[in-house]
Amino acid sequence: MKQITLSLVAMIAMSSFSMAGGGESPVVEPVTVIPAIDQSALYVGIGLSAVSNRESGLNFFDNKAGQDRTGDITLLAGYEFNPYIALEGRYMNSITQEDILERDSWGIYVKPQYPVTESINIYALLGYGGFNADGINGANINVDDTGFQWGLGGSYDFTEHISLFADYVNIANDVSVPSFITAPADVSSDAVTVGVNYKF
Repeated sequence: MKQITLSLVAMIAMSSFSMAGGGESPVVEPVTVIPAIDQSALYVGIGLSAVSNRESGLNFFDNKAGQDRTGDITLLAGYEFNPYIALEGRYMNSITQEDILERDSWGIYVKPQYPVTESINIYALLGYGGFNADGINGANINVDDTGFQWGLGGSYDFTEHISLFADYVNIANDVSVPSFITAPADVSSDAVTVGVNYKF
């Protein structure tokens, strides 16, 4: 009888201890981890350029002696640090319409940019580059210059990785050369380019 009484007392004590604790485990809030968004990206591109190589007294649209227009292929690569700034390098080489000269040029640019919408961006190109032109078909042309270059353009993002761009770049301005199309002259060159970029 004494053993039964002790057993009942032990059961009542255990039951009371369980009720005091509420019988429930504390609720632990789940920890949500938000992944960091990497907004930087390497990109490459290719484009076709209409290039004017001319005596400085003429403009891009003049169809006169003293100017030769070429069709160039443009290759580029860049790194976008964030939505507002990138660094870009370009190389252009003439492939068509080489009537009296063949040319190439290069440039390295700081690229300030601004996202107008989620898909449309506008940008500037500010940098340093070189411009070379050599006469063909008997033309006595020799241009080899380096200096400041600038440009303006815009792009449209079709997907997260692919975008279309169009821009204007001033390649050279008032470069004094001993021989050009007609005589010793100051020479300018600029280009309008349309192309596609791929962002990795």
